[in-house]
Amino acid sequence: MTPIAKGTILYVEDNPDNRMLVRRVLLSEDYSLLEATSAGQAMSVLESNRPDLILMDINMPDMDGYTLTSQIKSMSGFEGIPIIAITANVMRGDREKTLQAGCDGYIQKPIDIDQLTREIEKFLARRHDA
Repeated sequence: MTPIAKGTILYVEDNPDNRMLVRRVLLSEDYSLLEATSAGQAMSVLESNRPDLILMDINMPDMDGYTLTSQIKSMSGFEGIPIIAITANVMRGDREKTLQAGCDGYIQKPIDIDQLTREIEKFLARRHDA
């Protein structure tokens, strides 16, 4: 019997190596995973799915993660979905810019797997406490 997923996560990331790493970690932790390789594909996924959490790459070719986050947060029914930025943007002010764009959390690349799972669990626990 398949265990019930802890939650559904949409991972928006254009880099296949990052996607593979995060996919392996999340599936081993019993999360259900949706993936998108671009902002346009992410919007298509959101037309028929409502994930519990979104992991957002900031630097993508078609639209940056700041703009996509803002668009998702403005969609009816999606305002409360936590969005965690996963980004190589680690200069002074980048974290603040990410949070101002509407992201709820910030993880820098290279991805620390322990931090990734802690952040996801923290935000999904809030969902259950609400």
